[in-house]
Amino acid sequence: MKIFLVRHATPDWTRKDIPYDIPPGPELTPKGEREAEELAAFLKSRSVVKLYHSPLERAAGTARIAAALNVIPCVEEPRLAEWRLREEGEPQVRERMKAVFDETFREALEAGAIGLVSHGGPIEVLLQELGIDPRELAACRTRFDTTNPLPPAGAWELERDGKENSWGLKLVFIPSRG
Repeated sequence: MKIFLVRHATPDWTRKDIPYDIPPGPELTPKGEREAEELAAFLKSRSVVKLYHSPLERAAGTARIAAALNVIPCVEEPRLAEWRLREEGEPQVRERMKAVFDETFREALEAGAIGLVSHGGPIEVLLQELGIDPRELAACRTRFDTTNPLPPAGAWELERDGKENSWGLKLVFIPSRG
């Protein structure tokens, strides 16, 4: 049983006329669309059967492209939204992300691998909740844009360890297109 935490592909960072954290937010660039296509091939190779995504356009667009290319369901999940810094603290982000994760875990036990397309900050909070080694997280945060724990269209694989009831957490996909 696996769950993939996916960060949205590259949005139009130049858009200053719309808020970044409130829907719709900036849309994908052509580079982001190519990243989403590459992500689709990766998700297919991992037999992902369904995608849930944040309501922000950059995450929704990433998920729609990947789902269409794989002919799998794509469902909006508001709790996967970007961190609203003016309204939320870390405990609120952790609570909503963990709730989605717990529900998805139960679904994945029966349905198969599922992807959650969200944003760097909320993904980082969930990785911390699931017990990521702080040194691994710190190494990732220095490697990618704006201290995110994964690049645009990157994916973490979360696999349940049956013996210890813990999670194996691995950064497994980084798009190569630019």
